[in-house]
Amino acid sequence: MKEEYLYRPDSEQWCLLEIICHLLDEEREDFRMRLQTVLEAPFKHPPLIDPENWVISRKYMEQDFKKKLTDFKEERKASIKYLKSLENPNWKNNYEHPALGNVDGHHFLRNWLAHDYLHIRQITRVKYRYLQQITGSDCSYAGNW
Repeated sequence: MKEEYLYRPDSEQWCLLEIICHLLDEEREDFRMRLQTVLEAPFKHPPLIDPENWVISRKYMEQDFKKKLTDFKEERKASIKYLKSLENPNWKNNYEHPALGNVDGHHFLRNWLAHDYLHIRQITRVKYRYLQQITGSDCSYAGNW
């Protein structure tokens, strides 16, 4: 439902469309690519990214939600395929990140998972608040948020 994926809890938070667009871009251009770079070419620095500005520069609010969701699922499948294809990767391969210092393969893999957890929490929060808004209901019986 368009109203649901465009619902924004407040002006500072993303709607579901923006979250999905972000997850897609991160899947393609951040975590998988950075992990692959550190495992296969640690002497090479991956391209710079700017996820915060992508929201505007890539016009997230003008995108098709269903297509972006489908695209994300396909990219995630590609990521899983890549991870399954790894044979004895050197997880200790590292490179000098300009802000974080020395980072290795484990760092990117752990942070990829943590990033998912953060956005799962974010999606859940948006959906919870949307439910409260459309029903006008007190949802406290469900438990403390």
